[in-house]
Amino acid sequence: MSGFIDSLIEKVLNAPAGILYLFLFLSSVIENLLPPIPGDTITALGAFLVGQNKLDFTLVYVITTLGSTVGFIILYGFGWFLGKEFFMERDFRFFPAKSISHGEHWFSRFGYVVVLANRFLPGIRSVISLVAGASMLRPFKVFLYALASAAVWNYIWILAGYRLGNNWAEVRRSVEELLRKYNIAAAVILAIVIICWVIYRIYKKRAK
Repeated sequence: MSGFIDSLIEKVLNAPAGILYLFLFLSSVIENLLPPIPGDTITALGAFLVGQNKLDFTLVYVITTLGSTVGFIILYGFGWFLGKEFFMERDFRFFPAKSISHGEHWFSRFGYVVVLANRFLPGIRSVISLVAGASMLRPFKVFLYALASAAVWNYIWILAGYRLGNNWAEVRRSVEELLRKYNIAAAVILAIVIICWVIYRIYKKRAK
């Protein structure tokens, strides 16, 4: 998958602006549907092209944010119409039953806050959108929260990509290294929060 994406990026780097905008939009949609696609790296590509004066910053930001939100809502729709059991029984590779169960638990605890935080939770964005649909959360509210999440996240990465340099290979390496460090930090923090919550529940149960 990585080799295919690299080849595709090389082909579109010198494409007309209209094709580049369409590529960024479709990539932002598809990265929600197919988790292996590196959507944040492609968003940074848009920022790099802004730095090259090939694309407009505002348009790149709006297009990638809308694309991310549309992709989230598409999976939300699948979750709504197919239901949780459809995914639990089939245990898909990219939507494992275990992750679906975890997502359902988070929604029962935190509700729409999970949708608001989805872009900042590495590796589980797609699961969150499916479970949001399967839990039948209100569509308009889900859309607004997903839009807000994508708007903040994309702004961070577009600005980062814009400021990192004029060489795409170097920009890509820098973005991927930043993402790797962020994912590790986010996973550690999430693990600490879960451990603290489990300890709290055990302590509370014993106190009773």
